[in-house]
Amino acid sequence: MTARPVRRADRAAKPKPTFQENVRFYVKAILIILVVRAFLAEPFRIPSESMEDTMLVGDFLLVSKLHYGPRTPATLGIPVTGIYVPGLELPQTRLPGFSRPQRGDVAVFNYPAARDVERGIVPETVPIERRVPYIKRIVAVPGDTVAVLDKVLHIDGEPVPLAPTMQQRWTVTARGTTAPPADALADEGVTLLGGTVRLLAPGGPVAYDVTASPPEVAALRARADVATVEPFVLPETYRDPTFGVNPDHVPPMIVPGRGVSVRLSDATWETYGETITRYEGRTVTRTPDGGFVVDGTPTEVYPFRQNYYLVMGDSRDNSVDGRYWGVVPETHLVGKAVLTMFSFSRFLPPIPRITRTLRPIP
Repeated sequence: MTARPVRRADRAAKPKPTFQENVRFYVKAILIILVVRAFLAEPFRIPSESMEDTMLVGDFLLVSKLHYGPRTPATLGIPVTGIYVPGLELPQTRLPGFSRPQRGDVAVFNYPAARDVERGIVPETVPIERRVPYIKRIVAVPGDTVAVLDKVLHIDGEPVPLAPTMQQRWTVTARGTTAPPADALADEGVTLLGGTVRLLAPGGPVAYDVTASPPEVAALRARADVATVEPFVLPETYRDPTFGVNPDHVPPMIVPGRGVSVRLSDATWETYGETITRYEGRTVTRTPDGGFVVDGTPTEVYPFRQNYYLVMGDSRDNSVDGRYWGVVPETHLVGKAVLTMFSFSRFLPPIPRITRTLRPIP
């Protein structure tokens, strides 16, 4: 028995979808996309250089919301836009996830601080989920004692070295007074082994300010015309004009979290005051003798009610992060970056970076 060929008349007899069927199809497709974005995963584009060399401007990431648990929507608005109903904020809860935030995770979160270096003051009336999404690496979790001493991150008293894909500023000193540590030197800078180099001191020993990763630093130190390569450390007297802190010298602090308590004093209030009032939602007043009254109750020891995380950018000197504005509350976490789906160069026309396609986040 042979198959009967499909005749043109048979094809023409197949009914076309009605307008109502097309509408139902697109409504279902949109609902599926919205559910996936809200509760499963969401794409995220790297907009700045704060995570180089781990992630590059133009990378498109897949951010899993299942790892830390998806948040239920807190606002009503037009999906995939910044348009929402102001003044209407629903109770938000986080559904169970299958992992806890860990040191080393690359996390996306809603910007928590009251001041944004690029956008100015962030109004308190902006709901959490409508604040600008940021991406950084979690370097400390609740209960960790964290400090930055002479540019080096320390966790519980132990130094944490830079990973191979991280970068920071270094000072490169050449041997002699004329030999540069590069084969070519422009007036303002040159790209050397992936690091950006600029002239520091034209007179006397030749020194250069370099932004480079540990492998690039090792290659610089191996050069015969390079005398030393040392971290560029800001003087302890330096203060950032926006946040009033020194990112290379952060005194030790315990990262707050559920089960972590601090004794309230003038010193601890300077460290944790904003966390207690803005993120914990407590009303705090001072007594004439210097004591603390929390929600009307005299309090000497404050127990935190939620978990917090300290985050930093992998490009340590090109990142405004937790060293400047403090910790990230758990309520602000969006998800964990797990995969670079694809990537395009920042230049026009954009060129695909094939080697960064479907690449796990280190």
